[in-house]
Amino acid sequence: MNDGDEGAGQEPRPKRADARRNEETLLNAAATVFLTSGVEAPVRDIAAEAGVGMGTIYRHFPTRADLIIAVYRHQVERLAESGPALLETSATPHAALGEWIDLFVDFLVTKHGLAGVLQSDNAGFETLHAYFLDRLVPVCTQLLDAAAESGEIRSDLQAYELMRGVGNLCIGADSDSLYDARRLVELLVAGLRQPR
Repeated sequence: MNDGDEGAGQEPRPKRADARRNEETLLNAAATVFLTSGVEAPVRDIAAEAGVGMGTIYRHFPTRADLIIAVYRHQVERLAESGPALLETSATPHAALGEWIDLFVDFLVTKHGLAGVLQSDNAGFETLHAYFLDRLVPVCTQLLDAAAESGEIRSDLQAYELMRGVGNLCIGADSDSLYDARRLVELLVAGLRQPR
């Protein structure tokens, strides 16, 4: 075996713990900046939020597209992981569902400006929507099923429909100061309750 064959067919080594922490810090900082300034925010703003130099960001994410995709995937993963955790810690399954939907609304808000970027020719953006659905629809389904089994909500609700409805309620929230999408989403979640 020569040097060129070394590692062929092997999984890449996992990142060191400190490298994972640094990357998570960058992703959280980028998400914060994207929330306030959109995905076209200057990299220097993200670097300042993370407390690092711009070179550190470019070392981890060579292009803006790489950073946007990484932030999006990171947020999807955090949202996916939060569903089961909320079921374990919330007072009721309906409460867990409401808390998860609240986090989902936060996620949708941080996508400010992402729609325009997704129209670009970058191949990495093509799979984001499928990834989003693959990871989050099962989590929402788990929360809905738990709330239905406890008798708190109707049993005929579909996760995709609920998520789509919440998404539609969030459209335009960033451009109309009189529109309170979160309040309408809270009313929607409250309306899922089974009449007693």
